[in-house]
Amino acid sequence: MDIICDKCNAKFRIPDEKVPKGQAFSLACPKCKEKITVDPEAPEDAGPAAAPGRVTEEGGENYDAEDKPFDFLEEGAETALLCESEPDIRAKIREALGALGYQVREAKTPVDALKQMRFHVFDVVVLNEMFGTSDPDENNVLRFLDRLGMVVRRNIFVALITERFRTNDHMMAFAKSANVVVNKKNINDFQSIVKKGVADSVAFYRVYREAMYKTGRA
Repeated sequence: MDIICDKCNAKFRIPDEKVPKGQAFSLACPKCKEKITVDPEAPEDAGPAAAPGRVTEEGGENYDAEDKPFDFLEEGAETALLCESEPDIRAKIREALGALGYQVREAKTPVDALKQMRFHVFDVVVLNEMFGTSDPDENNVLRFLDRLGMVVRRNIFVALITERFRTNDHMMAFAKSANVVVNKKNINDFQSIVKKGVADSVAFYRVYREAMYKTGRA
């Protein structure tokens, strides 16, 4: 199946065998990261241009769909990327995210994390500042998140795991381009910390998003 993003007009392809039969699904555009909803049963628009977010017969710029973290997601599904090397801590975070309803993917390396984020905009990214580095101030995954455009970044809740800073240190979270800082000694409270942090973030951006929606820019 060939798909065209209705936001940036990028074209990409996913294998037919990975397309759910007879139901709509959503995925992130590999180029601009905006969500695309695809309905395989919907009729295509007439004319030479392919219908945005629908099946097309034309080729275009292709991406390797095998690198995508999810084959497809149901509408409204929330996702989380976990970047943590310590097995015990990783297991506790994975359990907490699952309890909050997130579909979780784990990154084995920073390269793996960057590859997954290239193909999908996660709702939550949990990152240990020591993930794949010996210097917490030189974390490539955190650098990537810091350089994202605000259109994408404001839709991602970043929880930074650390031994250096106290939990809910808002100044350090701001300095590190994270939404919340969680000290490893408070990892057993991770679920409640992230639940509150996400709720606060949603409330903070609610008025902004409503204004964008009303003006047709969201």
